[in-house]
Amino acid sequence: MSKQQFFFRLIPPRPTFADDMDDDEQDLMRQHASYVQEYFNDGVVLAYGPVHDPDGTFGLALLEVQDHAEAVRFGENDPTVLAGLNSFHIAPMRIAAAQGSREG
Repeated sequence: MSKQQFFFRLIPPRPTFADDMDDDEQDLMRQHASYVQEYFNDGVVLAYGPVHDPDGTFGLALLEVQDHAEAVRFGENDPTVLAGLNSFHIAPMRIAAAQGSREG
């Protein structure tokens, strides 16, 4: 079976979270960053980063996995989700085209 792609949204506990995290929350977010980076290195996460929406920053990742259950496991095992800090939403998608960053 071919791999499937999913839009993963990490939902913070409050709209101001990116600007007012306490020390414990910052530590959990560092753990989150390491967790996502490992999956990026393994090719499961194709792209990721914060989205600075006017209604509140949230996290985004594009996943390529075997099935929906694997995408859910990715979310459930995020350190911030395990700690009860963040929640997540997953939606199936199809990446029609992609290219690498053009930052120089």
